[in-house]
Amino acid sequence: MRRKLGIVGAGAVGTAAAHWALVKGIAEEVVLVDIVEGLAKGKALDMAQSAPIFGFSTKVEGTQDWSALKDAQVVIITAGRPRKPGMSRDDLLQVNLEIVKSCVERIVEQAPEACLIVITNPIDAMVYTAFRVSGFPRERVIGMAGVLDSARYRYFLAEALGVSPKDVQALVMGIHGDHMLPLVRLANVAGVPIKDLLPEEKIAEIVERTRKGGAEIVSYLRTGSAFTTPGLAAIEMAESILRDEKRVLTCSVWLEGEFGFSEVFIGVPVVLGSRGVEQILEFPLTTEEKEALSRSVEAVKAQIAKTGL
Repeated sequence: MRRKLGIVGAGAVGTAAAHWALVKGIAEEVVLVDIVEGLAKGKALDMAQSAPIFGFSTKVEGTQDWSALKDAQVVIITAGRPRKPGMSRDDLLQVNLEIVKSCVERIVEQAPEACLIVITNPIDAMVYTAFRVSGFPRERVIGMAGVLDSARYRYFLAEALGVSPKDVQALVMGIHGDHMLPLVRLANVAGVPIKDLLPEEKIAEIVERTRKGGAEIVSYLRTGSAFTTPGLAAIEMAESILRDEKRVLTCSVWLEGEFGFSEVFIGVPVVLGSRGVEQILEFPLTTEEKEALSRSVEAVKAQIAKTGL
């Protein structure tokens, strides 16, 4: 089957995702959709013109026409307003709720068999919105958060240790927000626990910086939020689905008893394949970790309640 990726929203994150999809060659066709006249078309044309230089053959199209998403196996939803300095992700909830609802309704009409990857903030509440509005099974509605948060965590650890980020393995679970859970116990460098390499106070500093990673970038940009790594994180997820790679990635998924929680979207390690979420990898948590994850769950449930869905 011809691999086709749809991206809704031609802002900074959507454009970055489309760019990374072309660079990595994860699909034969990439479609960028935006309601702003000419925006997606111009962005796509600019990227298409790089093909002779970079050497890719992927077809990339930008349009206002939702029917262009027909037969897409994966659709990434980036549409919504970004954060500004002083704003929390929760501040965006009501604004982005209606945007995501409208987008999902259109996607369902054109690509009823697609897997949905939601990036719009606050992610855990917006992926819940997509889940309820689409009526899709939980395997096909996924939030992007843990891949991004784990990448930030790994980078900060590598920076502190003076090693390549490629050799740092670390996992961030929970909400995409201040109550996320960067797991210290399992973080390592080529198998060596970071607890044996860094003092406790430095690890605590990195954990806190990871939790505030998005806000740090917003404070510098002033007029927008992170886009390069969020776009790549979503493409890493999409690639695993489109290529049936069975990658283990941390994603926001609907829990039905896993880790002791139900009826909530939260970031946990999953196996992503052609059917979307093919397995949730459960493992024992310490009492402290379970309590921290519980705080994430309560925060997400508070967000979910505000959607009214």
